[in-house]
Amino acid sequence: MSKFFLRKEFWVGASPSALRRLSPLGHQQRLLSSLSFATFDVEEISGSQPAEVHNFVQGKWTKSSNWNTIVDPLNGEPFIKVADVNEMEIKPFVESLSNCPKHGLHNPFKAPERYLLYGDISTKAAHMLSQAKVSDFFARLIQRVSPKSYQQALGEVYVTRKFLENFCGDQVRFLARSFAVPGNHLGQQSHGFRWPYGPVALVTPFNFPLEIPLLQLMGALYMGNKPVLKVDSKVSIVMDQMMRLLHQCGMPVEDVDFINSDGKTMNKLLSEAKPRMTLFTGSSRVAEKLAIDLNGRIKLEDAGFDWKILGPDVNEVDYVAWVCDQDAYACSGQKCSAQSILFMHENWAKSSLTDKMKGLAERRKLEDLTIGPVLTVTTEAMLDHLKSLLEIRGSKLLFGGEALENHSIPKIYGALKPTAVYVPLEEILTEKNFDLVTKEIFGPFQVVTEYKDDQLHMVLDALERMHAHLTAAVVSNNPIFLQEVIGKSVNGTTYAGLRARTTGAPQNHWFGPAGDPRGAGIGTPEAIKLVWSCHREVIYDFGPVPRGWEVPSST
Repeated sequence: MSKFFLRKEFWVGASPSALRRLSPLGHQQRLLSSLSFATFDVEEISGSQPAEVHNFVQGKWTKSSNWNTIVDPLNGEPFIKVADVNEMEIKPFVESLSNCPKHGLHNPFKAPERYLLYGDISTKAAHMLSQAKVSDFFARLIQRVSPKSYQQALGEVYVTRKFLENFCGDQVRFLARSFAVPGNHLGQQSHGFRWPYGPVALVTPFNFPLEIPLLQLMGALYMGNKPVLKVDSKVSIVMDQMMRLLHQCGMPVEDVDFINSDGKTMNKLLSEAKPRMTLFTGSSRVAEKLAIDLNGRIKLEDAGFDWKILGPDVNEVDYVAWVCDQDAYACSGQKCSAQSILFMHENWAKSSLTDKMKGLAERRKLEDLTIGPVLTVTTEAMLDHLKSLLEIRGSKLLFGGEALENHSIPKIYGALKPTAVYVPLEEILTEKNFDLVTKEIFGPFQVVTEYKDDQLHMVLDALERMHAHLTAAVVSNNPIFLQEVIGKSVNGTTYAGLRARTTGAPQNHWFGPAGDPRGAGIGTPEAIKLVWSCHREVIYDFGPVPRGWEVPSST
């Protein structure tokens, strides 16, 4: 078995004692008993000591008749058992969701004290995550199931904690702030309220196993909904533990159901329970199917073929190269915001940018998980896509293009060196090549191209023809150039300026697509209100009826 000794990090394969020594918080791991919500020691999970993931429904943790075995992404060893609900076992989940009324668990007229309750729960959960031993527990658990560097994993925990801090105290009730407009006569006023949907569902992916499900889950709860949560089974162990932490922080056990199942079973649950709204984060293909199956009662934060444009002004080449490397290859490119295509102005092409990008990419290594397993695309599939791109006239490999070596990553997952391929802009825009070039590869893979001043309209045409409009970056300090590109594009989270990036979903700004009425956001009050509540208008009309009023003629 290979040993992966991560600088200030860890991985299975080393002995538990060695892992504790490697951990920056190793001595605190011995205090696992103080992590009273946790059901295992992260460092001890292995084939001989597999962890178990359970379901939670109607206020109780439950098992199922089937167990889904999850293998360690780095060595293929079966190390997690997930209680997998089948189609015959969904009745308790259907009943639980169906018992929630359409007006929700709370709303501005019903149980308003629950707004305060969730402010308190957020305070306690944020405090828990601020403790080094707790944040380390979740960061290392994330690493175990969705391998990324310790800094990236800890960053996910940090963003989750800051989000919870943002909704402490009275901030949850402020999400339900209403407004009033004077009416037409004395005694009449119209009031606009944010109203819950009631029974709702969340389906979230593998790549951010804590941040995405937790932020969306809390948003749903803040607004008064009762959610059923399904996380990709490969990583659902993270939310299993987070659910237990939330219960410890005072979350009522009846408020959330947690299910592990395959897609077919979840689809049946949604069809029978008929949630009033479903949030789906994941692939566009599944998103479109769900939109039809659920008759449009859905919000989507789906895939993104994300672009970056480098404008004509060349500055800070080292910094821009580093951001390009982070955008394309952090988390092995498994971010829905990862840089998929880079449009370089010819001035940048003449600089040392691509050489510096190559050097940065080659620093990445499996030992510290700055490059690692790709959980949804095999090595062969990525290499086949590269081969197809290299058949395009004028294309060339800039760097990478080879499988990782000397590892024990199972073949069901991908293992590719950070890769960039150049394709001429004129060839990208042809009918023959466009769909191929703009196919999203959810791994460490990007397309690079070049344009001249008089070809900006061709770049903008490429943006217009793309189908996913999640994140984008316009790297320039030229306000006229920024105005042109931003005014003629649509991506929902767009960074602009010399320090612009495509990745980054902190708690302080909206993250989500634009250009689609089904688009979902995450993180901010605006995102929570858009996704997890609808508008309700109540018109008060108390009178008095005018003195001397008589029944008028029919109209």
